[in-house]
Amino acid sequence: MKNSIRLLLTSVFCSILVTTFSMGTAASQSTNPQSVPHMESPDQRTSAQIQAVAKRVRHELLMLPYYSVFDWLEGEVKPDGSVILRGEVVRPISKSDAEFRIKRIESVTNVVNEIDVLPLSTMDDGLRIALYRAVFYSNSSLARYSLGPVSPIHIIVQNGRVTLKGVVASEMDKQLAYLSARGVPGLFEVKNELMTEYKAAN
Repeated sequence: MKNSIRLLLTSVFCSILVTTFSMGTAASQSTNPQSVPHMESPDQRTSAQIQAVAKRVRHELLMLPYYSVFDWLEGEVKPDGSVILRGEVVRPISKSDAEFRIKRIESVTNVVNEIDVLPLSTMDDGLRIALYRAVFYSNSSLARYSLGPVSPIHIIVQNGRVTLKGVVASEMDKQLAYLSARGVPGLFEVKNELMTEYKAAN
C-alpha cells in the first residue's frame, strides 16, 4: 500500500514537472532580462519599478522545476530591492533553488529565505493523493484547475492538517474545493485560504 501511494505521488510530481519544464523553456526564450528596470537607490524606486520586479519574482517561482500543486511560494519585494520568500515546499531543493533564482534578478539586492520544508511523512503523502483526487477528480467543476502546468489551487499538507491556497474564479469554486477536501478521511483540520480572482486583484 505504501509503495503504491509513493508511486502515485511520484507520477503526479513527474507529470507536473514535465509540463513545467516545457512551459519554462518557452518562457525563457521570450523573457528579456533587461525588461526589469534597474533600481539604483530607494529614493529612485517607483511603484511601477517595484511591481515589475514583483512580476519577475512570481515568474521565476512559477518556473521552478519541482514546484507543484503540493507547494506554495510567494515573494514580497521591499522598496530597498530586497525580497522575502515565504511558503511551504515538499522538496528541500525547491527552497534553495527559489533563493538562487531570485538572487539572479538584476534589481534584487538581498533575499531573505523564510520558506519552510515540509517534514517527510507517509501519512501526509497518502493524504496529498487523496486530496488531489477529491478536489480535481471527484468534482468535475474543479477539474479545469488541474489542466495548467501548475494548478492555481494548492494543497498544503502538514501533520494531517491541510491548507488550501491560491486563486479560484468564484466563491462557489472556493466553497466546493473546501467541501471536497473536508470529505477526505484522516484529516485533523482543513483551512480554506483560497481567494477569488476579484479579491486577489484588489
